[in-house]
Amino acid sequence: MSRRCELTGTGPMVGNNSSHANNKTKRRYLPNLNDVTLRSEALKRGIKLRITAAALRSVDHRGGLDAYLAKAKDSELSPRALKVKNEIARAISAEA
Repeated sequence: MSRRCELTGTGPMVGNNSSHANNKTKRRYLPNLNDVTLRSEALKRGIKLRITAAALRSVDHRGGLDAYLAKAKDSELSPRALKVKNEIARAISAEA
């Protein structure tokens, strides 16, 4: 399982540990990933995603998964999230 957010594309970053003597050693900063089930109003079901805590706050701020995916760039989304975005778009267009 990759350590990458399915909505924002956030992945591990590289930096340095710095000791008290100011010695530097390489380290990885891993994203704060959580397995969550987000409810889609258009599809009327839950969607399981592995996203960062920051992405979860962004989804809440934008008003839910449907609104978030409507504004999200396709290049940032994972293939699973992109598939869900297309399903939601089809469901919304079918309702109208």
